[in-house]
This record gives sequence, C-alpha cells and structure tokens, in this order.
Amino acid sequence: MCVALPGLALSTADGQLAGRGLEGFYRAGRRLLSRCHLRVAGREPLPVQARMVSADRARFTGALRAAPHGGPDPDVVVERTRSADGTETITVRSAAAHPLRVPVEITLGTDLADLSAIASGTAGRDLPAGVRASGLRWTCPTASVSVTADPPPSDALASAGMLRWEFDLSPGGSAEVELRVRLDGSGPVRPAGRATTNPLAPAHASGDDRRVQALLRASVEDLQALLVRDPVRPADMHLAAGAPWRCGLAPAEALAAARMTLPLGTRLAVGTLRTLARTQLAGPGPQCGMIPGPRRDAGPHLPPGCTATEATLLFPVLLAEARRWGLPEAETDELLPAAERCLTWLRQAVGNGTYLPDPQPGGPVRCETQAHAHRAALLGADLLDACSRPDGTGLRQWAETLGSAFRQDFWIDAPGGGRPAVARLPDGRHLPHFGAGVAHLLDTGLLGSGHLAPGLLDKTQTEQLARLLEGPSMDSGWGLRSLSTKEPGYNPFGHRSGAVRVHETALAVAGLMSAGYEKQASALLDGLLATAEAFGHRLPEMYAGEQRTDGGAPLPHPAACRPTSTAAAAGILLLTTLAGIRPDAPAGTVTLRPVRSAPLGEIVLTGLRVAGAPFSVRVSRLGLAMVEEAAEGLQLGS
Repeated sequence: MCVALPGLALSTADGQLAGRGLEGFYRAGRRLLSRCHLRVAGREPLPVQARMVSADRARFTGALRAAPHGGPDPDVVVERTRSADGTETITVRSAAAHPLRVPVEITLGTDLADLSAIASGTAGRDLPAGVRASGLRWTCPTASVSVTADPPPSDALASAGMLRWEFDLSPGGSAEVELRVRLDGSGPVRPAGRATTNPLAPAHASGDDRRVQALLRASVEDLQALLVRDPVRPADMHLAAGAPWRCGLAPAEALAAARMTLPLGTRLAVGTLRTLARTQLAGPGPQCGMIPGPRRDAGPHLPPGCTATEATLLFPVLLAEARRWGLPEAETDELLPAAERCLTWLRQAVGNGTYLPDPQPGGPVRCETQAHAHRAALLGADLLDACSRPDGTGLRQWAETLGSAFRQDFWIDAPGGGRPAVARLPDGRHLPHFGAGVAHLLDTGLLGSGHLAPGLLDKTQTEQLARLLEGPSMDSGWGLRSLSTKEPGYNPFGHRSGAVRVHETALAVAGLMSAGYEKQASALLDGLLATAEAFGHRLPEMYAGEQRTDGGAPLPHPAACRPTSTAAAAGILLLTTLAGIRPDAPAGTVTLRPVRSAPLGEIVLTGLRVAGAPFSVRVSRLGLAMVEEAAEGLQLGS
C-alpha cells in the first residue's frame, strides 16, 4: 500500500493490478485505475521481491527467461516502481549473452468507482477505453481519467485496453516505460507531506536496538503520508485516520495523533486545532461547544460511544500540552476561546452531578470517558490560569470531586486486589468486563515544571492495574487485548472485543513507565516492537489478539487501516517516553525523566522540536539522559 494523500495505490505482492478487491490507483477516494497487468516476452514475470521503499513508494522485482534454449536461469529482470502520486516506472533489464527483442504489453482498465462502492462490493464493470495520443482514456458521467506513457507505445488497442512496445536489448542493456495516471482536468497529486510546509520535524533515532531507528523512520513517513490540507484553509494540515478505509477527518483520532506527535513540533497541533475549531457547534442547546464526531462501536458489552465527546475533551488538552512544547503565545490566544467553549460544555454536561454521562439517555457512565474528562479539567484549568482566564478553580474542584468518587464508585473489590469497572449503570451496578480501554486511566497529561497531572486512581489501585495488564489474559505478547480472554464475548479479531489496538497499548506503556512500573511497561514495549518488525515497522491500527509463540508472528486484521495516524504517532510516543522528555517552554525549562532500566539500551533521538528549536537527547545504557542540542536559553529542569 503506497500512501501520500490524496493519492493511494494498492496491489498484491506480485505488483500486478488485476482489478480484484481494492487493487488500483486512487485519488481522493476514487479509483482511477483498477487494472495494470504486465506481460514481458509473452508471459508474466515470476515475482521475486516486493518491498516498500518509503510510505508512498513500492518496488516489485520479477524475473523470466526470454531467450530460447537459454537454460534454466532467468535472463530478464523486470522492476516496477509504483508511487502513490499515480506514476509507475517499469524497467526491463537483459542479462542474456545475446541481443534480445522483447515485447512488453500492459493491459489497463478502470471502473472509476468510489472507494465506498468498492468496499461494499457494488463497484461497476470496467469502462470502455479510448485511444489518446500516448495512451488510453476512460470516461464516465462524473469524471474521466487518462494513462499516458513515455515513450509512447508502438501499438494501442482500445478494445483490449492494451499498450504495446518492442524493445531491442543488447547484453546488459535495459529499457524503461513510465506510466502516468491522471484525472482529467487536474494536475499531478501534490501530497501535503512532501511540501516545504510539512509540519513534522524530520526526527531520527539510533542506538543499541536496531528496531528503534526503523520504527521512528517508518512512523514519521507514515504520518507524512497521511497529512491532509483543510480545504477551507489549505495552510492548516491535519492527519487522516488511516488508509485505505478512513482517508478523511476523524476528529478524535486526529487530535490524539497530533498530541502524540508534539515532539515533532507544534505545527500539526495548530493545524488540527484550527480545522476542528471551525467545526465547533454553536449555541444554544446542550451540544454548544462540542466538536462533532461520529458514533463508534464499543464492543459487545457497551452501546456505541460518542467520539464527539472524546474530541471535545481532547481539544483543550492538546492546546494546553502544545503550549508546554512551545506553541507561540499568539496562536495559543487565537485558539483559547474554542478551548474555553469545550470546557464550558464539559461543566454544563456534568451539571450538578459528579460524572460526565453517556450521551445516550439512560446509558452507562463510562470509565474511559471519566478519564478523558478528568484530564481535560486539570489541563484546562492549568491553561486558563496561565492565560489569566477565569473558571480554573471550578474545574479543579470538580476534578477533585470526580477523583474521590471514582476511586470508590468505579473500583470493584475482589480477591486478589480488584479492578476498575469499564462502566457504571444508572442504578449503580458495575459493568465489570475488563479490557485495554482502562489504559486511558494511566494517561494523565502534562502540567508545568515537568509534572504530570494526578490520575483518577490512587497508588494502590494503579499498582493493581499494572499487575492486571501484565497478566496473560490481557498481554498477548504482541500488546494488550481490547478485551480479556476471561471475558464472555472475547474474539481475537474483535476490534473492541479482543484485538490488539496499538494506540491503547502505547498509552499503557507510557503511563506505566511514568508511574514507575517499568517491568510491566517494558514487556508491553517489547511486544509492540516485535509487532512493528513483523509488519515492516509500519504499525497497523490493530491486529489479532492471538497469543505470541516462539517463531510466530502477529495475525493481521482484515479490516485494519495500515498506515493509520494513531498507530504511527504511537511510535513517536513510545520512543520519546524512553527519554522522558517533559518540556515547559513558557518557563524556559525541559525536564528529563528517562526510563531507568533502559530496556532498549542506549538510544539517541535527534531532530525533535522543543520551544520551536531542534532538540536532541541521549539516554545511556544506565538510564541517564543528556541533552545534546536545545534552544538557546532552555534550562534543564530539576
């Protein structure tokens, strides 16, 4: 899968596009080309290797025998380099001892179908082709697309959708054909991640563990591939949720990913916050101040959740933390009114009660929602105080009340220490089903002077949660299951009922590390790094929760996006957590709380951004951190 939104290209490992399933070149959700079938010397090249060159380019290598009576060894190598921008270069090289005349035939076709129609199995048949100057053209009532070739083909047969060349290759010689797929009336795809205004710093990693460098490189490339410009204000960029299914804006995921990528600079956070502020609902009414978002399936034991609630609570959190990482004061002031409206909505939604209710009437009060609300209140209060705005005291008082009640009402006492309930019903009964969603309780957020906000659990409860997460019913060896194997309804492929979701496992790693439970966090970190290696360091959104075995590999989930913004951003969170970087740019300090056990040995992170300037840090094998590059005047906090 090659991704550089709005461009996308998908194929099987042999490189051929046969029109099956999702195969094809896409632009902005429309399939421009569904078939691109190559034959050289009358046969298909035997697939030898397929690999990703970068997030937006793949290379396919094949071989064949073209010379008659040439023995068993291949004498022609065929290389196809495919890019998400709609170009493909086909190179044919001869290793024969004598000159060869090699015919090259490419059969093309398209249905110009929308991705949604393809996903639902309702795409139409291929359209008839017409010949144009140097290729073929297809037209439907809503669009037309052309494929042009350089050099122009010697023959073009519209009825078969075929372009044909005859190449004379000397021993060791080669020939090349470049295909360009274009939607008529539009120029080449210009991906936001390749622009000079790319908001993500080009960070690098090195160290004792070779997986570190590969994970950070792939994470940054995937994030760049998923960058999308806001059509209202193209200078503002945000991350699409993932490819191929979710190439549009998903507010909660966009905010969560932007928050995890703050070590790469604050420009993505600004673009995401501006884009979503323009969608914020105005009054009057109970939804005034909310960031709209769709419902999300929550598994077999809960009704669908509201991503609008999650996005509304994440908005002030991202702004508050972006300010700590170095967001300029003018941009903070610009976005502050929208954050205030989010916090006002929170207080009004709680009303005279203690908990933030489920958006559905009579629905359960969710544990995960209270974690989001508690963090938003504390970081929001910190932001309001720093900007000399009112209401910070009221938010802190409510957060304190929520914490006291939550530790009593949401904790299920049981032999062995108990556990948090996933939700609480209106009549006070618990929904006890345990899953990785409790990791959000460990994600408390960054305050000033390098301090983390307090969480909803006390020290004893946090210690018990750490023990539960490291148990075999939760830790698959590849990461945390979204539902414990001990729970009814467990399904290793259930996206909320047993599959491993990278984002939740990464939050657990970061939260456990910060709370001092390095042993449990290191085991989960090892699982995610092993998973990344198995997937070529391009982490998917989720994968099956099957137990890890010696010599095994994680099972892909057939509906998972890959790449996906939260999984790619999780790679940034994991590596920067090892260094424990906690900046407070307004105070001119940065505090380092590295993982003392140094589970990956020495690690060096360069090209990060703190206070608007390059930042580099080294963590030794002894777990000691040292700043190697920082903004002028930035002091090391205690």
